[in-house]
Amino acid sequence: MTESLDFTVAIPTYNGESRLPELLERLQNQIHTEKLTWEIIVVDNNSTDQTAKVVQTYQKNWQCSYPLKYCFEARQGAAYARKRAVEEAKGKFIGFLDDDNYPISTWVAAAYAFGQKYPKVGAYGSQIHPKWEVEPPENFQRIAPFLAITERGNLPLLYEPAKKLLPPSAGLVIRRQAWLESVPNKSILTGRANGNMLTSEDLEMLSYIQKSGWEIWYNPEMEIYHKIPSSRLRKDYLIPFFRGIGLSRYVTRMVNIKPGYRPVICLAYMINDIRKITFHLVKYQIKLKSDLVAACEMQLFVSSLISPFYLWKNGYLKTNNK
Repeated sequence: MTESLDFTVAIPTYNGESRLPELLERLQNQIHTEKLTWEIIVVDNNSTDQTAKVVQTYQKNWQCSYPLKYCFEARQGAAYARKRAVEEAKGKFIGFLDDDNYPISTWVAAAYAFGQKYPKVGAYGSQIHPKWEVEPPENFQRIAPFLAITERGNLPLLYEPAKKLLPPSAGLVIRRQAWLESVPNKSILTGRANGNMLTSEDLEMLSYIQKSGWEIWYNPEMEIYHKIPSSRLRKDYLIPFFRGIGLSRYVTRMVNIKPGYRPVICLAYMINDIRKITFHLVKYQIKLKSDLVAACEMQLFVSSLISPFYLWKNGYLKTNNK
């Protein structure tokens, strides 16, 4: 399909009726986009609330030159919602905003300009500032990046494959061509949903794009504020969250490894995970019960260690996986 627009803003959302209005207001107030042709697509990922009605209300009163579109994706999981967005998008670039990501007024213009400036870039992430509902613990900075907080300074930064570091999907812009050339039709990780605790589907997707030779960057001029409710700082949210990241790790670690080398590389990772667990136990010992950050890190290390066994046992690594 030939792109007929410069840019698409895609908003995957699940039960986002209370969060969407602020985001849509921010997108109505974007500046320096007069020379751009762009659109907004809300991808309703099987919501059970009034998400559809909220979008319909905005559509009825929409005065902007760029359209606000709506589509429904019944398969639960962020990977399915993003895939649907790519199928529906008409933009050369697709900027993904979660329903709790609030961009500054120049986000769309900065996102398009960056993609035009760097022809080899396949994906690039935003500078993401936290908007805490309550103040996090003092040592929370150690695990904050896992909550899609990305403050890497004010200069563009290339994510080098050797460093095994990639941006989160919040505020991420994809060159549509890079996605179509690189990302397989069926991914192993599909995102958290009922009965599925695995996450990191965004890292799997980005790993394929990077593996295909596209560059991945950090663009500090694309600033967004990520609203983080107090519920996400509680143990009953964070421990399962880090378990899901850890259990997904085998997939994201092996995307760029040739199949013949995977057993050896996997063993090396496992040895390193055991080293981290041992060091952590020695360092924190009895504090693991009282120190939430240390407990999250331990959960991540242990889940990363058992990731290949968990995925194999539960059928995620079968070649016919859907």
